Amino acid sequence: MVEWTDFERATIMDIFSKIDYDVVGPRALSRCLVVYPWTQRYFGNFGNLYNAAAIIANPLVAKHGTTILHGMDRAMKNMDNIKETYAELSVLHSEKLHVDPDNFKLLSDCLTIVVAAQWGKEFTGEVQAAFQKFLAVVVSSLGRQYH
Repeated sequence: MVEWTDFERATIMDIFSKIDYDVVGPRALSRCLVVYPWTQRYFGNFGNLYNAAAIIANPLVAKHGTTILHGMDRAMKNMDNIKETYAELSVLHSEKLHVDPDNFKLLSDCLTIVVAAQWGKEFTGEVQAAFQKFLAVVVSSLGRQYH
């Protein structure tokens, strides 16, 4: 079980209370698909992903990016039991969708960049450390079924 400090809990809740899911989610997923183009293979039914402009403008990418953030919202609301909260998602991504678990880390890195850009100087080292700890637990929980 992960131990969370009061600062970490408050920081994670503060981040999620201040971000616009409909902006941050699509930006993070779009960035991931542009920077790591091999991740596009899981989105073959999303239509045109031929270049950065097409990815950014793709409504299915935007919708899924928002869905991902709402999924992370579930983790934020269940910080003491993220692994159990994500048990079904882990099975889905490993057994049905066959997503490479390394892609979860890539997406979490892109999410960190997008949140940092939005927060600016408020995204201090301490805030980043708390956020990345949270994301590491999310990534580990999603990859749990693979082990």
